[in-house]
Amino acid sequence: MPRKEITLSRTHRTALIGCLVGLCTVAIAPLFLDTYFTNILIRTLLLAAVVMTVDILWGYTGILTFGQSAFFGIGAYACGLVFTHYGFGPGWALGGLALALGSAAVVAAGTGWLAFFHGSSPIYASIITLALPIVLTQVIYSGGSYTGSSSGLSGFPTYFWSLEVWFWIAGCFLVLTTTAGWLLVRSDFGRVLIAIRENEDRSAYLGIPVSRIKTMLMVAAAMVASVAGFAYAAFSNVVAPELAGFQLGTELLIWTALGGRATLLGPVFAAIGIDTMSSWLSGAMPFFWKLLTGIAFVGVIVALPRGLAPLISGLWNRLRPQRNAIDFEASVVKAPGTRMLQGSFGDAPPLRIVGLSRRYGSLEVLRDVNLIGKGTELLGIIGPNGAGKTTLMRCISDGKERTTGTLYINNVEIAHSSPQQVVGLGVGRSFQNTNLFETLTVSECLKLARYRIDGASLFSRSDTVALPQPSLDILQATGLDKKLSEETKNLSHGMKRGLELAMVLATEPSVLLLDEPTAGLTRPERMAIGSVLTKLTRDFGLCIVLIEHDLDFVRAISDRVVVLHQGAILMEGTVEEVVASDLVKAVYAGHKEDESA
Repeated sequence: MPRKEITLSRTHRTALIGCLVGLCTVAIAPLFLDTYFTNILIRTLLLAAVVMTVDILWGYTGILTFGQSAFFGIGAYACGLVFTHYGFGPGWALGGLALALGSAAVVAAGTGWLAFFHGSSPIYASIITLALPIVLTQVIYSGGSYTGSSSGLSGFPTYFWSLEVWFWIAGCFLVLTTTAGWLLVRSDFGRVLIAIRENEDRSAYLGIPVSRIKTMLMVAAAMVASVAGFAYAAFSNVVAPELAGFQLGTELLIWTALGGRATLLGPVFAAIGIDTMSSWLSGAMPFFWKLLTGIAFVGVIVALPRGLAPLISGLWNRLRPQRNAIDFEASVVKAPGTRMLQGSFGDAPPLRIVGLSRRYGSLEVLRDVNLIGKGTELLGIIGPNGAGKTTLMRCISDGKERTTGTLYINNVEIAHSSPQQVVGLGVGRSFQNTNLFETLTVSECLKLARYRIDGASLFSRSDTVALPQPSLDILQATGLDKKLSEETKNLSHGMKRGLELAMVLATEPSVLLLDEPTAGLTRPERMAIGSVLTKLTRDFGLCIVLIEHDLDFVRAISDRVVVLHQGAILMEGTVEEVVASDLVKAVYAGHKEDESA
């Protein structure tokens, strides 16, 4: 049987080379360092690993967290408490490490549950993480002799290895965790993290479980920080409340900002440099070094808001020869066994709305809406501005939006489901204003839309995107199939609208909600979109609900039209019946008179 040849991608080769260089540097560094700096660097290297997790959370995912110091402290106190009160030895050390990992994971999961529920604001999440080290510090203070209160614990038995051994442990831990983090942020899953940072709402409406991903990421980061804290306590033979405190959590954020958010290596090197310098300055200039550090921080933030790493990388890119080849060439293929739902489940229609209402305080935006969307039908919803059309879209795609009423997707009641759960039932939605990810490429955006179905690799990146035929049709109709490696922000308005529609279709919906999909498009672009929408209902059995102000476009493609007025259904019927209705004409005429007045 022939051997299968193993090949590494460019990203994996770079990671392997970087890891080997880092390990070699760690191996020989103690030969050139004196005892004082070796001692300082052991703590610094462990903290640098924690800073790396802060950058993944804050820089790549957009979670401004003050809580990583708490998890560092949990690991440190797990070591100190076990070795002080229970016993010391290999078994106790493994038990203490397991306690550190388990405790950090449980606390992080609880913090994520409190901070990352659907609809929570980033500020709220930051406040929760801000309270975490404060609460943990108070718990340590109230622990009396068990935790050592404000004095901490010291003098417990530990492994009194040489400084070189501890340096190798701390250095290898940093190199290995940073290599794993570097692969993570450059993987397909890393694109998901960036998408959450840039546009959390759009991510949710593509079926990406934003809250679960944030919580799982916080758990993983907490476990890394707890291992670093455990190692530091075992090395230093001292634990104190400051290791879990708010000040250390703030310093971790400052080092991340100075090094450069979303660069990974920048914060790591910034942590090593600043913490080492601070340790030296605290001895050389005990009353002046904090002022110098503060001035340097303010100066960098004002002059270089993105940190030092982007400046250095920018200078490097200018000096090195430019290459014309594209580093990452993407391609699309047809998804095998497309699971786009056809028509309805049993005899039930794909969309059924019963008695739906939506109130904002005393303002009733929608009232007693009853509507059925059939398979193979394009249902147009028209009405003057303020009639409640977009609110109706929100109520269909988010179970928590409506005030009263019942809504069924493919014979399943959505209840209070979040947008990502509603997507799983078969709903795809485009927005009135183009809602994309500006720094990601076309292929990366399409791959995000397939996350619910295909998932995403944690440590590798694929160069192909498997799409259902309707998405491929949109790409071809809009010319996006030739711009897969183009960043979204460089696309024309028409291409952005087409990309959003292709992304929604990539989720393989059975109910497609389109809010003014042709707004701002040229006539040829509108015709191309209309042709694809007609094909979706005819060939793929989709139920399409279309909000559109262009009545000519509605007339050309709709099977049935519903007129909304002041939050209620005024009329529904065929296109000809609605267009010819004197009542509808009067409503539009009255609305125009109100606007002119």
